[in-house]
Amino acid sequence: MCLKFPEVYLSSIMRDKIVSKAAEMFITLGFKSVTMDDIANEMGISKKTIYTHFKNKTDLVKEATLSLFQVITHGIDCICELDNNPIEELYAIKKFVMIQLKNEKSSPQYQLQKYYPEISNTLRSMHFETMQECTLRNLKKGIDQELYRGNLNIEFVSRIYFVGVSGTKDEMLFPNDKFPKAQLMEEFLEYHLRGIVTKKGQLTLNKFINDQTND
Repeated sequence: MCLKFPEVYLSSIMRDKIVSKAAEMFITLGFKSVTMDDIANEMGISKKTIYTHFKNKTDLVKEATLSLFQVITHGIDCICELDNNPIEELYAIKKFVMIQLKNEKSSPQYQLQKYYPEISNTLRSMHFETMQECTLRNLKKGIDQELYRGNLNIEFVSRIYFVGVSGTKDEMLFPNDKFPKAQLMEEFLEYHLRGIVTKKGQLTLNKFINDQTND
């Protein structure tokens, strides 16, 4: 006997599949270049099916970016729950985010800001709130473990870190041909950590970097 799923359930599955595929293509190829036809062809469905769930491309971009943001936020929360030392935690978060964003080869944040500024501003605000909470928690843990300096103004450092991460995504300042994103984020994270670690933290950081190099 064949099971018949409710139409609303099947519709929800299709909507989720469209959002997932669109997010993947936007990140890989860019928000501007990917069309609704491209997404439909990639999925083997009609464009009409996409428009059944989303009134226009802007609506789909909004849903795709929010979905990706939720995936990344959940992943970061899971990394934090592992309770690694704060230096390893930051490197694990950096690695996870870069994988999710496909090393940002298509400069998705720049394109989102240029072509969908309202969505970009909303996402930036959400990103700041989430990253602020995560960074403050990381800083407090690092101070407690004597890996970070105890005299840090953590509210200042957390904001400077956010500004730095956001700034590295500026294509005018860091063109991809000169500053590949993966290498750029690696160097920025080390720069950030070397500015806040204690002598004990410096030894931990050096050992971690050496271990990574030898792997």
